Amino acid sequence: MVVPPVAIAPPPLLPCPAEAGWELVARARLPRRDANGQPSGGFSAASYQNDADALLLLSDAPQGSVGAWSGLRQLGRVPLRPLFRLELKGSPGAPLPAEIDGEGMVVRGERLWVASEGRRSSDRPAQLLAFDRASGQLERAYPLPADWQPAPGRGLGANKGPESLALLRRSGQADVLLMASESPLLQDPPAQVRLLGWTLGPSGAVARPLARLAIPAGPGWGLTDLLVVNAASPAPGLLALLRRFQAPDQWQALLAHYPLPDRRSDPDAVLEPIRQWDLIEAGLPPDNWEALTPGPVQADGRGSLLLASDDNFNASQDNHLALLVPRQSAPCHPSR
Repeated sequence: MVVPPVAIAPPPLLPCPAEAGWELVARARLPRRDANGQPSGGFSAASYQNDADALLLLSDAPQGSVGAWSGLRQLGRVPLRPLFRLELKGSPGAPLPAEIDGEGMVVRGERLWVASEGRRSSDRPAQLLAFDRASGQLERAYPLPADWQPAPGRGLGANKGPESLALLRRSGQADVLLMASESPLLQDPPAQVRLLGWTLGPSGAVARPLARLAIPAGPGWGLTDLLVVNAASPAPGLLALLRRFQAPDQWQALLAHYPLPDRRSDPDAVLEPIRQWDLIEAGLPPDNWEALTPGPVQADGRGSLLLASDDNFNASQDNHLALLVPRQSAPCHPSR
């Protein structure tokens, strides 16, 4: 009889109390060119593999690629080591558009799931893409629901998402990919972004609207990444990375904590943040922060968040990495 390994629950990943906020414990920059001298940047999504201490970063370069680095447990103390770069490409049965603009990523088994941002055109549609993790070949492309499709006065705006993808995994239930629009759909009220749940099954991914998330009012705000936190607890939630750009060069970044909607949620319900934190005040440099993933478990048992910025291949921006740890008072601190 083979006894399956016991899953170890991840440490709590929220400040306690909430107003304690976050501590910036490490920062680093990634080089603008890889070992072959090719441009490297445009990092729009991240996935940290704790067992291998490896960080996968999705680039939103036109064809898309996934780069991997090791050494995150010593971030800021030693240079990161590049491991590989996987180019994303089409296959005979699933051709890839000339430009995919990958903005969200989930690593699940031998597959990479990517949210591809659209331009309201047939040659650059917004889609959910499934790639083989080993070869980088596209296996299948899923169109977004009708409400998200371009039509007069309806659908996603050009270059307005989807920018996020997160995995919701709960015992006894099918895995779900959570996807949010960056900005309100053209037919929706301001300061609300839609949330989709893609249920993963033997026949592929099936989308269902879940709810709407309230984001700050005002021009320039958008949602750039999502992360499920405390999924196995009685009160699971969502962390959302929110970004604002105001010309010519003003950046703001917030981290917002939302309740997690369930399958019975009203798709038109608007979920307000339980709490939000200003990441610039926490010490992050003002820039285009787009990627969010759980980071290395700390020596004291606390979890961490890794964030990455997208330099847009622009000399005035940078490829930042930042490691945030939730501040926790003694009664909240995980036992060791």
